[in-house]
Amino acid sequence: MRGVVRDSEQVPERRIGNDSAAVRDVIDARDDCELFTLRTVRAVSGHSIARETGDCEELLFVVSGRGSIVTAAGEHEVEPQAGLLLGPGDHYEFVNPGSEDIFAVSVALHGSATPRSVPELSRLADATAQSATADREFRIVFDADSGCPAATQFVGYIPVGAAPPHYHLYNEVIYVLDGHGVMHMGGEQTPLRAGSAISLPAREVHTLANSGPGVMRVLGVFRPSGSPAAAYYPDGTAAQVAAEPQTAEVTT
Repeated sequence: MRGVVRDSEQVPERRIGNDSAAVRDVIDARDDCELFTLRTVRAVSGHSIARETGDCEELLFVVSGRGSIVTAAGEHEVEPQAGLLLGPGDHYEFVNPGSEDIFAVSVALHGSATPRSVPELSRLADATAQSATADREFRIVFDADSGCPAATQFVGYIPVGAAPPHYHLYNEVIYVLDGHGVMHMGGEQTPLRAGSAISLPAREVHTLANSGPGVMRVLGVFRPSGSPAAAYYPDGTAAQVAAEPQTAEVTT
């Protein structure tokens, strides 16, 4: 797995026939990212064709829009900041009854085959804010304690500024939900904005800087499952974590 930063809007959308949903394959094995495939899905009004999870677990996160997602187990109402965890061998269809597009980020977990009888549904508003390094915060969508032993999915809240260079012991993909900034990785500095996607290998020293003016929000998925706060400075010492979270706002 190698480090990649890509603007998702630079990737062509794929739409099959009269399908109501269009897909962008933003980061995948072509980027030497064997553990994940990160896609965006935009569903206009109507009922989409079925998409198969294959032999992977899949994490869906609704960024905007309201409607439902139909799986083998039934229909699940979703709204912004709702997450859905599907097991291998499942399928899902978007049902959009309104005029606003449903926009979601999908991350397939390759090599993960935890069977589950029904999908798991999670809402970010129900999650507790927790502290990370450099006054950053996060909320867990899914992890080993909430039905996903293979990975952790979270939303991170990054204040204006930059954390010191650091690395993690997990492999990660990131999607920028809101804000502007710069990714420092591999000796390069790459601008970030809403829609930017990142592939971040384990032990890759990096800094994600928020240029402001407001809080940057990112959606992250990493393997193996653990805490987003687990970080290390280049000399191997553990990064410090703030004592108390500042109660990040969940926007819908």
